[in-house]
Amino acid sequence: MLLRYFYDEKLAHASYLVGCQKTGEAIVIDPGRNLAPYFEVAKAEGVTIVAATETHIHADFVSGARELGAAYQAKLFLSNDGDEDWKYQYLEGLNHQLVHDGDRFFIGNLLFEVMHTPGHTPESISFLLTDLGGNADRPIGIFTGDFVFVGDIGRPDLLEKAAGMKGTSESGARAMFQSLQKFKQLPDYMQVWPAHGAGSACGKALGAVPSSTVGYEKLFNWAMSHSSEEEFVTALLDGQPEPPSYFAVMKRVNKEGPALLNELPVVQEFNSFEQVKESPENGQIVDTRPFQKFAKGHLARTLHIPFNKSFANWAGWIVDYDRPVHILATPDELDVILKALHSVGIDHVTGFIDSGKLMESEMSSLETIEEVTPLEIAERVKKGEVHVVDVRNLAEWKEGHIPNAQHIMLGTLAMRLDEIPHDKPLLVQCRSGARSAIGASILQANGFKDVMNLSGGILKWQKDGLTVVERG
Repeated sequence: MLLRYFYDEKLAHASYLVGCQKTGEAIVIDPGRNLAPYFEVAKAEGVTIVAATETHIHADFVSGARELGAAYQAKLFLSNDGDEDWKYQYLEGLNHQLVHDGDRFFIGNLLFEVMHTPGHTPESISFLLTDLGGNADRPIGIFTGDFVFVGDIGRPDLLEKAAGMKGTSESGARAMFQSLQKFKQLPDYMQVWPAHGAGSACGKALGAVPSSTVGYEKLFNWAMSHSSEEEFVTALLDGQPEPPSYFAVMKRVNKEGPALLNELPVVQEFNSFEQVKESPENGQIVDTRPFQKFAKGHLARTLHIPFNKSFANWAGWIVDYDRPVHILATPDELDVILKALHSVGIDHVTGFIDSGKLMESEMSSLETIEEVTPLEIAERVKKGEVHVVDVRNLAEWKEGHIPNAQHIMLGTLAMRLDEIPHDKPLLVQCRSGARSAIGASILQANGFKDVMNLSGGILKWQKDGLTVVERG
């Protein structure tokens, strides 16, 4: 048996290639949209990808299942459990098999058994894997998707908070409790292979270890300690982080079927800002440079989302999916940036701007954002001359914040502009100064021109001995 682990740090997404070396057949579990890594490993290991499956309709990235089925003729094994609202709608003409709790299918000599594990979503399933080619008569492990993570479990509130399905948080939590009772009956020795790691918004306390065992999770996963369903439901729903707004888009895209990659628009390079403005597809510009460069000079009305590990997440939060996107970056970064955007369904990328060339030619028309240290701005904040906008998560805000600050989580900032005063300079603040830099660009792009970014964030504010309100 062949088992290979793939991890996309930008999405905290884990996927797997599992192959039968005797027959040369392989399946991809919870595939991401960029299929190249799977085919590279399959070729190196001498196996052919003949199938794909996923544990549920994902909300945080675009699945590669349809691409594998349509472009590469892989057979799709997909859940038919759960309610009618979450059935796959793109399967006509594709080789597929809808599976239910208790179903079994083979990839070569590898046996996959389906276990319905609702809670995170109604259609969620897990796969128990037995290597019959290795003469095993019991499973080696379980692919849990967003059901059981290392140290955590999947959140049940996404359908309600992100997809607008009211009343599903509590019912999902109760379904999760029942699913965990089935998990607890599995042998301790079985390995656990989840679909996410630390940093994913699909849980609230995911571990950074890629895999675990059933026995270890029974001992140390907080969710396994509850014997009372009522106490479990309360604990599970408490403290869940804000779900990214793009999760609703991902759910719809993965249910209806994402566009095939060869159907996406061709990206046109612009050589001047005038070309951008005159383009019939004049849209939003995303500047991917580090903030230090963006702050010193950037095109008016541009959004700053630096290309780093958090790029895909914040792009999904902030970019308007209904408008064309133009990327400002260096040419050698463009391909990997496009893959990141496509991974969260931002497909309408029509323009590219070479940051080096354009910055030189547009110097006279560039805008800037001032960075200030806590000690430089504290007195003005104290006197009320500056309005502070704190863009951290709610849990961070409650741990302590700058006096008289206004809390608007970064991902919701563009939707709450009418709550922000226009009569004072704005100081945008987060934990360290990175998210607030993005927030400052959003405000400036929407007409708030007197905007500053707090360098070092609240960490530096506290380190400098300045006042913090301990509880929000």
